[in-house]
Amino acid sequence: MVSPTARLAAPNVLVTGGAGYIGSHAVKALAAAGHDVWVFDNLSAGHAEAVGRLQAAFPERRITLVEGDITDAIAITQALRASSAAAVMHFAARLSVDESMREPAAYYRTNVIGTLTVLEALAASGVRHFVFSSTAATFGEPLHTPIDETHPQLPINPYGQTKLVVEQALAHLERATRLTSVVFRYFNAAGADPAGLIGEDHTPEDHLIPRAILAALGGEPLQIFGADYPTPDGTCLRDFVHVSDLADAHVLGLRRLLAGGASGAYNLGMGDGVSVREVVDTVARIAGRPVPHVTAPRRAGDPSRLVASSQKARTELGWAPSRGSLDTIVRTAWQWHTRHPHGYRTRA
Repeated sequence: MVSPTARLAAPNVLVTGGAGYIGSHAVKALAAAGHDVWVFDNLSAGHAEAVGRLQAAFPERRITLVEGDITDAIAITQALRASSAAAVMHFAARLSVDESMREPAAYYRTNVIGTLTVLEALAASGVRHFVFSSTAATFGEPLHTPIDETHPQLPINPYGQTKLVVEQALAHLERATRLTSVVFRYFNAAGADPAGLIGEDHTPEDHLIPRAILAALGGEPLQIFGADYPTPDGTCLRDFVHVSDLADAHVLGLRRLLAGGASGAYNLGMGDGVSVREVVDTVARIAGRPVPHVTAPRRAGDPSRLVASSQKARTELGWAPSRGSLDTIVRTAWQWHTRHPHGYRTRA
């Protein structure tokens, strides 16, 4: 088993969306593993402050922010050449199920056209390794749980559909260009860097745990979307996985490709279904205060339950998540949000 932080040969890596939530945690894991990193981000949802904090924390590494958009072929090609990257980790995307139902064209423009622009730039630059941030939303409403990699992919929202289109394109591109890829379909990324260096800062915030925390801190009451699902307490069941564990998986996937390993797709989750109400109760207990909440109608495109089987990632990549308990996830998120009530605008 290879540790994600083992000091092996560490070529340069370009990380699209590396100033964002999951991307910045992957940048930290790459730097800890000895890589110099070029972050390519348009800063529409990412934060230059996150990249600056990472560079300060890893002075022995080069962590360079390049501001640009993934639909700009010239900009991404220039970044690839300047970085001398041997591989790309691709996080840049639109990622809200609800928004994708309202604005599908924007999702196809960014998630499909933008990603294909990146992939064409890789081919032109001779870069042969690609780690792709996909999603459990490619599966749609589960036919069985836990969901393993053989489960049919039948997305029920544009977000999941756009990610699936890229997954399908990667197989064709490998045959045509010899590009190798690792695809990670995560379930619900949550939590924050346990050291408190980086965390989650979205405007507006769309994720359950930070919305519950913000409600407990005096913000708007949390909306629970749907209480009539066919689940034990009527609310959706989700599989929460710590963002730092996700980052470790990406480094392991990169190592597989750099070592000459075959392409592959992996589900990342903890294998435990947690209901929305259970999350609310956990936040209230850790915060020591109630989480004001109201019940709202279901959101279009939301499956009732999403729970992963991650056995393939554990077996083939040696992935060993260590921060996956709901308490750990909520505690790290609570620490981040209470220390950074205005996100990266708040100095640690």
